[in-house]
Amino acid sequence: MVFRRFVEVGRVAYVSFGPHAGKLVAIVDVIDQNRALVDGPCTQVRRQAMPFKCMQLTDFILKFPHSARQKYVRQAWQKADINTKWAATRWAKKIEARERVMTLGHLNSDFVSFEGFEVR
Repeated sequence: MVFRRFVEVGRVAYVSFGPHAGKLVAIVDVIDQNRALVDGPCTQVRRQAMPFKCMQLTDFILKFPHSARQKYVRQAWQKADINTKWAATRWAKKIEARERVMTLGHLNSDFVSFEGFEVR
């Protein structure tokens, strides 16, 4: 199996943990082997340095120049329609389903399932 998700300028990444967990960002510049300069103009993430450990790379790549300003990143983001493409992926649907189960955790408890068995 060939690895196809390389760290590159324009790659869209999912932030898995930290203060911006659950949001998408675009890699604007690679600082060093551990960090990248990221920007999420349409996901309310300000431009900042973020470690690669926090990010999971997606299949989406935006076309904008190296170290582009936020205006150009936003234009590329909206032109590629990343938010709707992300919402249509299986990855996003799994995350949404997991969050739905966690918010309804009190309804999916063992006691509720026990009551269901008792009724049958």
